[in-house]
Amino acid sequence: MTKVLFVVNDFGFFLSHRLAIAERARDEGFEVWVAAPGKPPAVLAERGLQAVAVPLSRRGAHPVAELRSLWVLYRLFRRLRPDLVHLVTIKPVLYGGMMARLARVPAVVSAISGLGTLFTSDGQGVGVVRRVVQAMYRLALGHPNQAVILQNSEDRNALIRLGRLREEKAVMIRGSGVDLAKVPCRMEAPGVPIVALAARLLKQKGVEEFVAAARLLRERGVAARFWLMGDVDLGNPGSVTSEQVAVWAAEGVVEVLGHRSDVPELYAQAHVVTLPSYYGEGLPKTLIEAAACGRAVVTTDHPGCRDAIEDGVTGLLVPVRDADALADAVQRLLEDTERRQAMGRAGRALAEQAFAIEKVVDDHLAIYRRLLKRGQ
Repeated sequence: MTKVLFVVNDFGFFLSHRLAIAERARDEGFEVWVAAPGKPPAVLAERGLQAVAVPLSRRGAHPVAELRSLWVLYRLFRRLRPDLVHLVTIKPVLYGGMMARLARVPAVVSAISGLGTLFTSDGQGVGVVRRVVQAMYRLALGHPNQAVILQNSEDRNALIRLGRLREEKAVMIRGSGVDLAKVPCRMEAPGVPIVALAARLLKQKGVEEFVAAARLLRERGVAARFWLMGDVDLGNPGSVTSEQVAVWAAEGVVEVLGHRSDVPELYAQAHVVTLPSYYGEGLPKTLIEAAACGRAVVTTDHPGCRDAIEDGVTGLLVPVRDADALADAVQRLLEDTERRQAMGRAGRALAEQAFAIEKVVDDHLAIYRRLLKRGQ
């Protein structure tokens, strides 16, 4: 039986972003394994998938721990002998890609869902680390039988320009898809309009700009509610603090909803969805879900974000780190119901044409078959 092994940095991320691909592979006769840090959730076994825990910290940089992660991945590849490994997010792509070459895994799929903060930050010491990571990309993307999935053209062009990716390996797939049958798409509810943001509460996700824009609109007398969904990320130095979130909640300018597993349902209750991100995005799932729910979007003219909408058709683009522009764009949509609802309808049409989960899964399985055939 052909064996496929996913390596990800979080089991929860796998369930929300890659489960549909794994289940299709299982249905087509593949033996599917998932490796990630922490305790494997029971739902994986319930779905007929096998799981294994690996010590792979998301942001750790202790040399001994990182060498251990590399060694564990190498041993895992040698023990399971997968026919294909599917590596998702930056550290699994880098570490898994290098170890897959050493372990002589026949085929590799590397999914780069955004280049992350390293390629968008300019802090002290970032340049040195960036050069090290670029060298690691050269090794990790050097397998002779490999496909590299990217979600936006800027990331693709950056890796090719840096000499870390051969053009013939690059495959473009716009995001991780959405199950349109399970996403509510309803008429807007009457009452005070709601503006929603759902993201990890990182500064680079534009959380501070969202709060500032809400404050500006309140000062202008614009009637609206602002929902902030998501958790702080204690493992990320770019996270806002729990204390700051508590201050915002006490101020009352935004409603702090915390982590939610029902984001599409909440989007269906909202009137505008926003993501003022300047993070190294791939193609944000939150914007795909907003389109599927038929909601107009305000997001930034930034790689990944601008790729998820059609500017002026399904939403509006604003400059990064510009709370005034964000407030202006949100206000225009709040005050123009006809335009806002037309954008929502266009967003749903875009989701049906480009983001349907069936198309994303088909594209992945086609890559699997091509690589496996070549690796025989």
